[in-house]
Amino acid sequence: MKLHWQIALALIAAIAAGTLIGAEPWFIETTTFLGTLFLNALRMLIVPLIFAAMIHAILGIESPGELGRIGWKTALYFAATTLGSILIGLVVINLVQPGVIDGTPAGDRLGLSADTSMVLEKVQNRGGGDLIDVILRMVPPNLLKAAVENEMLGLIFFSLLFGYFASRMATDLLRTQRSFWAGVYEVMINITNWVMLFAPIGVFALVARTVAQTGWAALEPLLLFFVCVLSALMVQAFLVLPLLVRLFGLSPWRHLQLMTPALLTAFSTSSSAATLPVTFGCVKKAGVTDRVSGFVLPLGATVNMNGTALYECAAALFIAQAYGLHLSLFNQFVVVVLALLTSVGVAGIPSASLVAISVILTSVGLPLEGVGMILAVDRILDMCRTAVNVFGDATGAVIIAHLEHEESDDGVGGAPLQTL
Repeated sequence: MKLHWQIALALIAAIAAGTLIGAEPWFIETTTFLGTLFLNALRMLIVPLIFAAMIHAILGIESPGELGRIGWKTALYFAATTLGSILIGLVVINLVQPGVIDGTPAGDRLGLSADTSMVLEKVQNRGGGDLIDVILRMVPPNLLKAAVENEMLGLIFFSLLFGYFASRMATDLLRTQRSFWAGVYEVMINITNWVMLFAPIGVFALVARTVAQTGWAALEPLLLFFVCVLSALMVQAFLVLPLLVRLFGLSPWRHLQLMTPALLTAFSTSSSAATLPVTFGCVKKAGVTDRVSGFVLPLGATVNMNGTALYECAAALFIAQAYGLHLSLFNQFVVVVLALLTSVGVAGIPSASLVAISVILTSVGLPLEGVGMILAVDRILDMCRTAVNVFGDATGAVIIAHLEHEESDDGVGGAPLQTL
């Protein structure tokens, strides 16, 4: 049985087991152990895989001009898709207004205590936030500490520098560097394939524990907000991104089939960083060369957060509506810009976007207690938005490989994403 079917069956079994067994101590302890073991195995691969993939990719690029060409295409794709996802969330929340129930703000029903007039005064006097920290994290004072703390921006920046200057070495030294990093990358891919043999067990444990602990009752108070965000995420994942794939003459259905293992892993782990090893394998089957995937995917796992940015924007507007506040076009523009910027560098770990939402709320003058209001549905939405994040990265790798004529013919059944 193919891996994605194994993971899908594990997902269904996990939902059933979590619902039927519930929060029994023995069940929670067992699933916590198995889930943590699987997550640790994936996270163990992140740092060496990022270093090897990025350096191997850059060393495979023949000229600085070629690197710049791939770089600006990647940046343009990341910016366009992330901004597009934010605008989808903005439109859905403004149209449905989940923070208003029967014409009145839902703040009282949701237990918000801050005085509306005080909040309104803060909102009117605030503009943008301080995002200098994102830039500082690009240059960590201690690279080993950054690796330990999963500060991927710093790791990627150093990998870019290392790869760039290694590519400018003398021919014999350059040949040695290429052979070494190609070997390390191949070893990491083989280890990843071995770890993924246990993916169905890890997925079952992670999802079963979540269902057993939270249940479905947690969705009821915030059901409308949950449905709005989920709908917006589905528009991005199943309409916008497939349209982009088709726009470049490729098969959206085949693309979705090949990326299914990565999407299911992202959904179950809620971590784009932990899913990165799986994503590499999926895009390789799609015919994307190591040179493109090694450059695009590590960057995407850190800076291309389609689902996260959408969720941040939607959450901020929902909280404002719950307080009975009508944000001006300027303040909504601030929210959009902050969602775009704070999604860059958000750690690829579960619920990391709650920190970014706090930055947005503070920047427009909304109380941080609003974050607590959405915690009931955050875990499940975190799983969904992580899958969208990963799908956006994989789509970008496929499109850029197509634009660069970098598709290989060693995928499943030849070039899997043949033109339509």
